[in-house]
Formats: sequence, C-alpha cells, structure tokens
Amino acid sequence: MEAVTHLLNDTVEFYKWGLTIADKRVEGWPMMSSPVPTLAISCLYLLFLWAGPRYMQERQPYILRKTLIVYNFSMVVLNFYIAKELLLASRSAGYSYLCQPVSYSDDVNEVRIASALWWYYISKGVEFLDTVFFILRKKFNQVSFLHVYHHCTMFILWWIGIKWVPGGQSFFGATINSSIHVLMYGYYGLAALGPQIQKYLWWKKYLTIIQMIQFHVTIGHAGHSLYTGCPFPAWMQWALIGYAVTFIILFANFYYHAYRRKPSGQKGGRPAANGSCAVANGHSKAEEVEENGSRQKRGRAKKE
Repeated sequence: MEAVTHLLNDTVEFYKWGLTIADKRVEGWPMMSSPVPTLAISCLYLLFLWAGPRYMQERQPYILRKTLIVYNFSMVVLNFYIAKELLLASRSAGYSYLCQPVSYSDDVNEVRIASALWWYYISKGVEFLDTVFFILRKKFNQVSFLHVYHHCTMFILWWIGIKWVPGGQSFFGATINSSIHVLMYGYYGLAALGPQIQKYLWWKKYLTIIQMIQFHVTIGHAGHSLYTGCPFPAWMQWALIGYAVTFIILFANFYYHAYRRKPSGQKGGRPAANGSCAVANGHSKAEEVEENGSRQKRGRAKKE
C-alpha cells in the first residue's frame, strides 16, 4: 500500500512539473486546462462498449441511415477544414517538412496551427460516435480490438500533444491523417446513400493500404528527425514511432485476413465476409449500410 501511495505521489508531482513546461497559449482553451474531461469521456466510451451491446441484445437494430449520411459528410467537412488550415498556416509560417521545432509564440500563423491541431484533437472525440453507431445497429463484430484501441488512444494521446506540442512537427502527421479522413468519411458517406451508390465504390480496399503507408511515413519522418537531431521533443518522436509500429502490426493482420487469406472451402480469392470492407482507423463497415432495412433478416429494424 505504501508503494502505491509513493507511486501516486510521484505521478502527481511529475504532472505538476509537466505543467510548468506546457504550452501556456492553450491552457484556457476548452478541454485543455485538465486531463479530467478527456479521461472522463474515454471512460464513458469504454463503459458504453460494455453496456451498449447488453442494452441492444434483445432489441432490434436501428438503421440510422440519415444520421450516418449527415455524420459522415460532416466529418468530411471537419477534416477538410483541419487539413486546409494546417497546410495554409504551415506554408505561411515557412514550416519545414523535414524538421520543424515548436514555436510557442503568439504569431498569427503559429496560433492558427495550434487551433487547427486542437480541432484535430476534438475530432478524435467525435469519432467515438463510430462505435456508438455500430452498437446501435448491432454490428458488434465491427467493434474489434483495433477499432477500440485506435479510438481510445488517439483521443488521449492528442490531448497530450496539444497540451505540450501544439505546433512544429505535430502538424505533419495531423495533416496527413486528416486528409486521409476526408477520403475515408467520404467513402462511408457515399456508402450510406444506398446500394445504387455502393456498387461504384470499388476503392474501399485501398483505404487500408493508404493507412499503412501513412504509418510507414510517420516512422520514417520521426526517425529522420531523431537521426538529424531536429530540436523537436525526442519523447514525442519515440512515442510516434512506437505507436505507428503497433498500427502497422494490427492493420497488416487485418489486411491479411481481409484480402489475402482464402477462407476454408472457398476456391476463389474473395475475402471472408467480415473482412470484405475497408478498414480505416481501426474500424470496418462491411455491411455498407443497408437501405431501409431491406437486408435485415430478423424483424423490422428501428428507424431514427
């Protein structure tokens, strides 16, 4: 018990020390004064992962077609805004794509970049709705370890990023990822429109490939910065490398099972049903969103 007390005290002291080197510009921004709101939302997310399937177990799934259309295209707009702001502000600030230290100044472009990164962090909290919609539609098989791991960790880790390094090379990964999210949520939004559009969405497989390329680029970029001694916090670079490696492993495992491995008893090269769709950011939407419940096998699904 004494050891636990010492550990807690040391953690609190380390956090207090960390606050002394945090970015003073963001401390008054929503959600940034304390990690409690971010941790509380993440805990509620995990609680819903446990309670949601139990609540829906004896209920008919919701369709949520209109909700999904609005949500996915709203995420396209949000991610496009983030990518646009990061690209324009970093260009105006004369950022280097190979080595860019963090500037904590009140320069208009630096604040603009920090603001765009804050919106990027907020978008990771909004993405918890991906899981909510899966569970309400009883697509429990889509809530994989990769899906949950991605959503839970990104929201928390980007709070740390915005608190301490909302600028510099942080813009690089966020720009790439938000750009990919424009394609990803654009795909999901089009798929939600119904079968008449889904038949033209041949590029779902390549979303996964693009994601894996992103992780390799992240490792190469961080590794180059460490090798050249770029004055960007080394702890952030090492954290990015370790984090990207976990995603490469998880995404490669998904890609193999979805597109490479031939199911037993199947002569062709078609992937198994649960892996027949694109996965981006740890979740897949294999069902492509049924229209008006016509593919529901058990009863009538609930409408919005």
